[in-house]
Amino acid sequence: APETLDAETALPETVDAPEYVLYGGKGGVGKTTCAAATALASAAAGTKTLVVSTDPAHSLSDTLDTDIPAHPSRLREDVPLWGVEIDPDAAMEEGFFAAQQEEGPVGDLAGMLGDGAGMESLLGGTMPGADEAAAMQKLIEHMDDPRFDRVVVDTAPTGHTLRLLQLPEMLDTMVGRMVKLRQQFSGMMDGIKGVFGGDDDEEAAGRQDLDELKERIERLRTLLRDPDRTDFRVVMVPETMSVTESERLVERLDEFDIPVSTLVVNRVMEDPADVADLDDVDDDWIVTPNLEECEFCQRRWSVQQDALGRASDLYRGRDVKRVPLLADDVRGEAALRVVAACLD
Repeated sequence: APETLDAETALPETVDAPEYVLYGGKGGVGKTTCAAATALASAAAGTKTLVVSTDPAHSLSDTLDTDIPAHPSRLREDVPLWGVEIDPDAAMEEGFFAAQQEEGPVGDLAGMLGDGAGMESLLGGTMPGADEAAAMQKLIEHMDDPRFDRVVVDTAPTGHTLRLLQLPEMLDTMVGRMVKLRQQFSGMMDGIKGVFGGDDDEEAAGRQDLDELKERIERLRTLLRDPDRTDFRVVMVPETMSVTESERLVERLDEFDIPVSTLVVNRVMEDPADVADLDDVDDDWIVTPNLEECEFCQRRWSVQQDALGRASDLYRGRDVKRVPLLADDVRGEAALRVVAACLD
């Protein structure tokens, strides 16, 4: 029988989501909270679930109130929940990118000149975007992992997410830089056996590794474009700047042919009971803003209504899920139950 949480946890018994769920949006809107709640509810229903954070400023560990390492690890024994926080620096030390540093032109020249030779200055520092490319490589590995039936991704803020989608083109640029480096230093290295990938087989193998990585990224793009397998959910808060950035994100995703079928409006100042069935949730979490007597609440609600009115175009053809503004920090299972119920 599938592992499930006890009934008293009041988490949804099912999760309305495909194999892959990605939460995107500007920083600070609650992507991590939504990802953690969805992953916990998914695992509580017996689905083997992996929650992944690609945000360099990780907060998934804080939200789930447990330490999450840089490799998939089981977070709960009572439910099939695994988690991983991708460390771009650590990812640079594994796989293709580590091989390029150790065996490619940079590694060869560094080995000859020694650690104190100022390699970063000589070569212009780390190749721009290499850390993000390495992080994407790890994300693809996790999404391809056959151990999990559902993968929930807490993406980095908007700019990082869009750069990840541009990785195939960026990798072509990186290859161009590598070729240029080989040409610039080939004369200096001609007399040294094996330096700068003098072995044609080694160079061909490196090129093959890069081509395979690009192919995997293209497969990820194809996956993100399939609404039957992936739900890219844009998270926003009812404020003008958040609405504006969400509109831009949806437009950019549309340019990549990635559909956004779900919009999550977080921290709405309304009665939580109007958002979801929270009968089984601890009453301490259900604090309703006093919109009749509290002037501050009235003014904030007016601001939110104006912002939500501006977002009306975003609602069309999309499933809109509202999450109320909670009175306490959303950290730990008790708080995530409320969010999970709203996202169900």
